[in-house]
Amino acid sequence: MIAVSAFYKFVHLPQFAELRPMLLDAAKARGIRGTILLAAEGINGTIAGAPDDLVAMMVFIRAIPAFAGLESKESHAESMPFQRMKVRLKKEIVTMGVQGLDPAHVVGTYVAPEDWNALISDPDVLVIDTRNSFEFAAGTFAHAVDPQTKSFGEFPAYVQRELGAQKDRPIAMFCTGGIRCEKATSYLRSQGFGKVYHLKGGILKYLEVIPPEQSLWQGSCFVFDEREGLGHGLEIVKPED
Repeated sequence: MIAVSAFYKFVHLPQFAELRPMLLDAAKARGIRGTILLAAEGINGTIAGAPDDLVAMMVFIRAIPAFAGLESKESHAESMPFQRMKVRLKKEIVTMGVQGLDPAHVVGTYVAPEDWNALISDPDVLVIDTRNSFEFAAGTFAHAVDPQTKSFGEFPAYVQRELGAQKDRPIAMFCTGGIRCEKATSYLRSQGFGKVYHLKGGILKYLEVIPPEQSLWQGSCFVFDEREGLGHGLEIVKPED
């Protein structure tokens, strides 16, 4: 079995380029594959390897002071889902293209998976899927809105076009692992939205901890590797299933 870890952290990281060689060398030494993105705003990655090697790699990453307390979502694959190991330097760890956002300090209210059902079942709450349309088509939460974006960079235009008159309405957002919806809440806060919430740990954490019989999730959660989609318990499923 191959273990898979998905993680991110918004943190001020001005010397991020200096971390690339040490992370790449540590991953290769442990036979780890996948992708890690580094930017001045933090780290974002999905990596895989033998269970013991992946645990050792995550211990190594968390030992870097900026990444202390880094949370991750653990799943598995039947075979290695990545071809090689990449550590890339980026302008943003998730690309929105809006300058001046500070998700490390200014975001919406985190909602634990255990409290998510109650929030999105409130008819006054607008529930928005911040992922792209093809991800929405594979699976989403009941009554969620599809912004019909092809990339996350289109999300600000959606907000300006569709949400400008709803700044006082409670808005709950979600995404795969938490990173896009966290940055989306930072953007909404910067635009004057006051009641902004997002699912802590994203869909992956929800599927990990919420039993199917209590779930409001429908379909599969698309993931960007050879597994294609995950279901409850983070078991591998095909999106068309």
